[in-house]
Amino acid sequence: MDPTRAPDFKPPSPNEELSPPTDPQSTIPNSDPIVPYVLADYNGSIDAPFNLDSIKKNHKKSSSKHHHKHHTSRKNSSGGTGTRGSHRSQHIPLNPSDFQPLSADVSSAEEDTDESSSSSNTNNNNNNNNNTGRSDSRTIDEALNEQLKAIDIGVKKYQIADLEEVPHGIVRQARDFDDYEFPTHRFSTGLKDPNKLPLVIVACGSFSPITYLHLRMFEMALDAINEQTRFEVVGGYFSPVNDTYQKPGLAPAYHRVRMCELACERTSSWLMVDAWESLQPTYTRTAKVLDHFNHEINVKRGGVSTASGEKMGCKIMLLAGGDLIESMGEPNVWADADLHHILGNYGCLIVERTGSDVRSFLLSHDIMYEHRRNVLVIKQLIYNDISSTKVRLFIRRGMSVQYLLPNSVIRYIQEHKLYINQTEPVKQVMGGKE
Repeated sequence: MDPTRAPDFKPPSPNEELSPPTDPQSTIPNSDPIVPYVLADYNGSIDAPFNLDSIKKNHKKSSSKHHHKHHTSRKNSSGGTGTRGSHRSQHIPLNPSDFQPLSADVSSAEEDTDESSSSSNTNNNNNNNNNTGRSDSRTIDEALNEQLKAIDIGVKKYQIADLEEVPHGIVRQARDFDDYEFPTHRFSTGLKDPNKLPLVIVACGSFSPITYLHLRMFEMALDAINEQTRFEVVGGYFSPVNDTYQKPGLAPAYHRVRMCELACERTSSWLMVDAWESLQPTYTRTAKVLDHFNHEINVKRGGVSTASGEKMGCKIMLLAGGDLIESMGEPNVWADADLHHILGNYGCLIVERTGSDVRSFLLSHDIMYEHRRNVLVIKQLIYNDISSTKVRLFIRRGMSVQYLLPNSVIRYIQEHKLYINQTEPVKQVMGGKE
């Protein structure tokens, strides 16, 4: 967040003691930097070739027995004790029947149709067409009913979810600080890979409103972390800013928190929203927001559990766009102590935007260059420049914002008539990147 929009902002002096002070470094896990390590350095089998000879031999055996042991093979490929099932857990399947279906609804229907058609051909030799047709339809119906019972469908296709209907397992944030609880309903309490280190991603911003770019930033960060580091993401959080943040077009905090929740609930399986920053009586510096997450995750809960049952502290990193990072280079905006605290003790994931040269900026900025090993620059492979500022402009002009933000957020904006009667400076609208 831009410190200059704080209601009590004043240019920081070189030796100024910030209030409130940041948490001591002793309370923050001493984690590795984000950049130096890659999975190839710690996993010798990552490039190991597949044992194709054994798979081919197994494929020939299964092919010779396919005609008279068709159902047994299907059982084995779905996790039974057969040879093909054991190979599937270790190798890429070469037999098309071993591949997982892309969609349970479509694939199962096609598969059952194939089975019913084969049984139909057999029955044609013994029964008339009418009896065979009725038998086939019953077989298909029974198979589909079994599939539907086995699959947790959730919301049916003919149902439209109410915006205030809380999905199963979701914890929504309180509107009053006295009722606040830190959200952990999607937080991974343990590591899936014992060779990796736990990481939590935090995005601070106004999110007025949240857009698909905000959601995509988390997914791009997740891909980059999985491919370039030895960390494993165990949680992702949106932290909407307080109402005292002086920015035109800022909807009330409880609306912004709810829109973020709707976006996460209905489009993501791992993202969460934390209302702590928005519930504070005044603007909170980004360094203190990261301290809050460290306190909740590492100090109070001890981090995550390892395979041996021991607790391990989580590395916490700030997720930001290139425009926010460039503001760190503007004089008299960010306090040097806060920059050292954010970049040195936590770290930063920077998503490049069109027209920004983050790498050159890192080279030229003394503090960021000092902590460059704790900064991971994420390049957009498909550029997305959706702006909340432009979305608000479209809403004021009565233009469509479909496919710029989730449908649940659009419905919420319409129901609460947000952003309709607001005005914003032309300079902010034309140059708005947030």
